Amino acid sequence: MDDIDTTRRDLLIAGALTATAAAVPSVAGAQPAANTAANPPQTPVSSKVTLKVNGQQHSVAVDTRTTLLDLLREQLHLTGTKKGCDQGQCGACTVIADGRRINSCLTLAVMHENSEITTIEGLGTPEKMHPMQAAFVKHDGYQCGYCTPGQICSAVSVLDEIKKGIPSHVTADLTKRPPLTELEIRERMSGNICRCGAYSNIVDAIVEVSGRPA
Repeated sequence: MDDIDTTRRDLLIAGALTATAAAVPSVAGAQPAANTAANPPQTPVSSKVTLKVNGQQHSVAVDTRTTLLDLLREQLHLTGTKKGCDQGQCGACTVIADGRRINSCLTLAVMHENSEITTIEGLGTPEKMHPMQAAFVKHDGYQCGYCTPGQICSAVSVLDEIKKGIPSHVTADLTKRPPLTELEIRERMSGNICRCGAYSNIVDAIVEVSGRPA
């Protein structure tokens, strides 16, 4: 019995040592390349981008890897546009670029040379709110407020899309202008996530601005 216990103990120890050795990289592999001259560190590449944001022209030097979201927030100090998931999933960073809503975290700033960008700051002010902003306040569609800038920019675009006759995945008749229904609104707004769950209030706000009878 002692021999069996010893063998079992030795087997467990050997297994643990093997797993540890596999998880820890070898010393040789962890060493930096000896010839640093042949592998110089990458130097960031900068480029100038000119774009119009909320009606004001900007010419800014940016790292070519900078997203439009980071340009707006970090260099132009327009912090109304929020950074949420940073993966294009939540919609908090939505802005309007050349008349279309986009996730600003998924596009590079240098891709928007001569673009016209509208952020939440460009839609209205506390003293003179955009009708969509006022409707969000009236219907309590903002709640915690973090996702609200992206929600409002999307909502403004949703009404514009329907007005232009652009169909969605739930549009039944592609030969006619899409109807302004709750189904159409919810489908088009589905890329904007509200952690507070104010979805019904948001739909009410959009319906009111559309002028459609509730």
